[in-house]
Amino acid sequence: MNGLRQRHPSLEFYARRSLRFVLSLLAMVIVSFAMIRVIPGNPVRAQLGITATEQEIRIRTRELGLNQSLLSQLWTYLGHLFTGHLGTSITLQEPVSNIIATRLPNTLEIASMAFLVTMVLSISAGLLLGAFTNGGRHPRTELSFTATTGLLVTIPEFVLAVLLQYVFGVKLGILPIAEKSGWTSYIMPVASLSIPPAAALSRLVRVETLNALGRDYMRTARSKRLPARLLYLRHVLPNVLTATLTLGGLLLVGLIAGTVLVETVFAWPGIGSTIVQAIEQKDYPLIQALVLLLGSMVLFVNFVVDILLGAIDPRSAIRTT
Repeated sequence: MNGLRQRHPSLEFYARRSLRFVLSLLAMVIVSFAMIRVIPGNPVRAQLGITATEQEIRIRTRELGLNQSLLSQLWTYLGHLFTGHLGTSITLQEPVSNIIATRLPNTLEIASMAFLVTMVLSISAGLLLGAFTNGGRHPRTELSFTATTGLLVTIPEFVLAVLLQYVFGVKLGILPIAEKSGWTSYIMPVASLSIPPAAALSRLVRVETLNALGRDYMRTARSKRLPARLLYLRHVLPNVLTATLTLGGLLLVGLIAGTVLVETVFAWPGIGSTIVQAIEQKDYPLIQALVLLLGSMVLFVNFVVDILLGAIDPRSAIRTT
């Protein structure tokens, strides 16, 4: 075992990360199940209304299995989960899997677009500003960039969403205020999700670009009179990507969480707005499935980032094994 570990240290790194992912996923399932059960209110009463009799509530509670002990409910839930049965929404009277299949693509659309915009803007702006201000040149540009990005980073996504909605939807009337209605309806939700993380990430890319430009291998590359395009793509960009990917993964986790509020602001028919409605209506099966889905996405992003970092920089895998 020790010989295999010494010959292939990256294998142990990947095995540890995979085991941690599985254990974290199992812990999240159990914790989310327990937390949802302590939400105040009676889901059966919320479904049947205030005019329902006690007998009707008892019958419906028994039908949903909510009269069983928490341990029995958890065991039943895990059994259904492993067989792919996520239950039926209490309020919508529709299989939870159908609801997710209908609304998850809408969330993935704006989340993937926002992540792509974030990465393109941050890497482009960071590299450009790093090259432009290298060696203390253009201090006013550097100050303007630092002040602007610092301001954008502090604005929460939902506040930016409301501001964009008011300016471009209400005042100017050039973009749809809410709901999914054509390609223009994507602009404000994607901008709300991508602008703050792009500002934060571009600051990191600029700093990493300045560090890379000051290293010895860059002086050697310049002495070979390489074209600027090759200089930045071959020598600067790969060294910038490691730190960028690490923070980019963290920002993507925040972006997934940010979709909940942004979708609510724009009445976007996705997972975020659905989970808010489910919590308000005490819809246990739907809440459990959506919390599990969002949590799994977060864990999966962190897992993929760890694996990519190990592949890009094998030395990090050896150090953390």
